[in-house]
Amino acid sequence: MSVSIFTVTSKSAVLRWSRYEGALSYRVTASLRNSPVPVVFANFGQNTIMGSVNSLNPNTAYTFRVEALGSLMNVLLADANVDGSTAPDVPTIKMASSKESHSITLEFTDVSGATSYILRAETNDGSFFSEIPVPSSPGTVTNLQPYTDYTLSVMSVNSAGRSQPSTSVEAKTVLPAPQFNTSSPSNSSILVKWEPVNHAVLYSLSIIKEGSYNRSRFNTTDTQFLLQDLEAGTSYCIKGNAWSPENIPGDDITICQITRPPTPQSVALVVTSTPDAGIVVSWDSAKGAEQYVAFSLTGQNCSSSSNSCILIPLSCGETNSVTVSAINQAGNSVPSFPVQIISFPCPPQPIWVEEVVAGNCSVKWSSVAHAEYYTTFIKSDDGIEGTCNSTETQCQFHCSCGYSYIMSVFAHNQAGPSPPGPLVNHTTLPCCPNLTSVSAVSWETLMIEWSPVRGADLYETRAVDATETILCNDTAPSCALSDLTCNSRYSVVVIPCNDVSGCNLTCSPKTHETAPCMPEIKSVSQSNASTVLVNWTSANTAANYTVTVVGAAGDEHVCHSNGTSCLVPNLPCGSNFDVSATASSSAGNSMPSYTVPLETAPCCPDNLMVSQVTQAMTNVTWSTASGALTYIASLSSPRGNAQCHTMDTGCIMGCITCGTNYTVSLEAISRTGHKAECTYHGFSASDCCPSGIRLFRGTNNTLRVRWRSSSALTKYTAEVKGNSTHVCSPEPGCNTCDVSEIVCGQVYSVVVAPLNRDGTKVPFCNRRMYSVSCVGSNVGLVLYQGKR
Repeated sequence: MSVSIFTVTSKSAVLRWSRYEGALSYRVTASLRNSPVPVVFANFGQNTIMGSVNSLNPNTAYTFRVEALGSLMNVLLADANVDGSTAPDVPTIKMASSKESHSITLEFTDVSGATSYILRAETNDGSFFSEIPVPSSPGTVTNLQPYTDYTLSVMSVNSAGRSQPSTSVEAKTVLPAPQFNTSSPSNSSILVKWEPVNHAVLYSLSIIKEGSYNRSRFNTTDTQFLLQDLEAGTSYCIKGNAWSPENIPGDDITICQITRPPTPQSVALVVTSTPDAGIVVSWDSAKGAEQYVAFSLTGQNCSSSSNSCILIPLSCGETNSVTVSAINQAGNSVPSFPVQIISFPCPPQPIWVEEVVAGNCSVKWSSVAHAEYYTTFIKSDDGIEGTCNSTETQCQFHCSCGYSYIMSVFAHNQAGPSPPGPLVNHTTLPCCPNLTSVSAVSWETLMIEWSPVRGADLYETRAVDATETILCNDTAPSCALSDLTCNSRYSVVVIPCNDVSGCNLTCSPKTHETAPCMPEIKSVSQSNASTVLVNWTSANTAANYTVTVVGAAGDEHVCHSNGTSCLVPNLPCGSNFDVSATASSSAGNSMPSYTVPLETAPCCPDNLMVSQVTQAMTNVTWSTASGALTYIASLSSPRGNAQCHTMDTGCIMGCITCGTNYTVSLEAISRTGHKAECTYHGFSASDCCPSGIRLFRGTNNTLRVRWRSSSALTKYTAEVKGNSTHVCSPEPGCNTCDVSEIVCGQVYSVVVAPLNRDGTKVPFCNRRMYSVSCVGSNVGLVLYQGKR
């Protein structure tokens, strides 16, 4: 047998053992370690393999024994021992209290032999259960919910196991701390706000100044509190908690807040002009200030962590005022009283130049507030400078054609000159250039070239006819005017321009004519087998035209006309061509017209053959025709027609009437549908095969062949073939023929066919087979088989 300890408590042990064959019950005893006397025992039935012994002492070493018993409760030769210990005794909870909203601390008695303890916490509704190991008393259960009731117990633990839970106690966690949000509405107050805490009936706040030991306390049922009569720019720490209905304080929270700084004092302003015009602002330091900001009435501001900064740029021509505010993390102080300052005049603007008469220019500007007089500086692009002082808002000077000038104007008063104003550039009208050439470089483009002139930044070239104006702007002394209208007379002029004064519109034009317009081919039609007629349209007033027809092999055919059509002769059949037309005049050649493809009608085949295949079917063949894709062959007669349409060079035609003359024709058709009508020599169908063929037995081993003839002028031949061949040919108009040396009992094939004019036999008449009987004197003929 084998035995093991399943589990133990302070006063019991549960054992597990193996089954013994023949045992009717089992006895379990527990003896103190190294003592043979059992302390307790228990009996179990023969089917039990696990049982417990009770009434043991806590934290005590035992030897456990299991014995197999027989029917007379006698011990069988089977038992097993195992050593073990009980768990420590059950501890007692002295006190349970909550100092924080998420934990409860337990104080309990120490138990002899315990190596550690387990704290158990659970809610009455079973929604929470937790066990936390601790080394000794006191111990704390964590991860709890604020203001919640918990049932708590303690278990002692040693190497053998854990004890039973102690007698439970009830305890509730305290309220959570309110979440403070602080701000400083002014430099002498702090506002504290928080969200309501569930179950709280009162809130306590205390405030202490940084570096002080004096603390002020306040109670409130509201969710905000304003702390007043505080020092500006000073840090305060606020501590607070919530109270439950049981008058128990909850978790503490501490937050520190600084008040806004006091208003800066002794603000002073100094104007500076280097390196940039501005105002130097200075002030006395303010307690608790981390930064300062100076604001001007015109919207400038500057900031500094010291007690001065510079406001730039300094506004001109007006009275300004400045205030200073101190800033810390709580916000801005009340601004200081404004300090005023007067600035120098502003520069005149806008400035413009008028040139009413060539060579006489005037600089003009708008008046400036507080200005006493003005100074104008004028510099030309050849380096000459000049000045002009005036109490008026204009200044006159002489300006030469094609020159550029730079001008600026300053205003003055007792505070000094204005800052530099805007620079004005003025360029007088450039002179007209001399046109050196006007030439056509393409059908719709004219190239114009001229000599450059002083002061011109840009040249505008214009080509004007009765309907449109074409412009070309370029800085170079040449220009290509494109997209001109063909067959038109243009007035061409070059106008020099600059950015300031504009363009000189007094230059003289030249006249030039463009090339003829491109003709448009409307139709290309084949007037006969080798000639095509080309028709076109054109808007040209007077022009000669050349039509060019170019083949795939490079062969060229032309015709000339001063109208709108012409004939191009000697074109080969079955060929492809490109057709274009060009107009010409004294102004040059037009663009070639768009190319029109031309395909001449196919050539007729050089030869055509007709052969008869059967009595009602013929085979027509011909040679390949250049340019032809398909063919239509026709046989025509008063008795009827036959026709076939094919891509091959031959076809079979049925429905032919024997003995009839036919007219033979052929249409060769190109891939685009052009047709060539081709006629050839006639064709005569052979005479019809006879019908009603009969054989009759004659004397002396002869046979007579008889048939019905379709024509009295037709000559026939009869062929009787057995072991030997017998042929007879009666005169035209006869329809019987005798054959001798016939042997009875044999089978003969018989063919009766008309003869052609050249004496040849028509090959497609049917062959018939007959058996010659030897019975009696009158031998009958029996049709044996019909063959062609």
